[in-house]
Amino acid sequence: MKYVYILENLNSEHFYVGITDDLRARLAKHNAGEVPHTSKYRPWRLRTYTAFDDEHRAAAFEKYLKSGSGRSFAKRHF
Repeated sequence: MKYVYILENLNSEHFYVGITDDLRARLAKHNAGEVPHTSKYRPWRLRTYTAFDDEHRAAAFEKYLKSGSGRSFAKRHF
């Protein structure tokens, strides 16, 4: 199972989109400062996630959410 997730920092100024097999462990790594891209904006909370059985569909959805139209979609729906 693959999870595509959106994190937001506590003041809701920064968002992060990622993909993982273990959602709890990945969130813990973000909040522990082990992910260089997100370490300066912690603490993070999980805004939403979507589970996928197909790894390729999960990767495609993550890529979409990181695009301009995908960010607009996420702001409207999540």
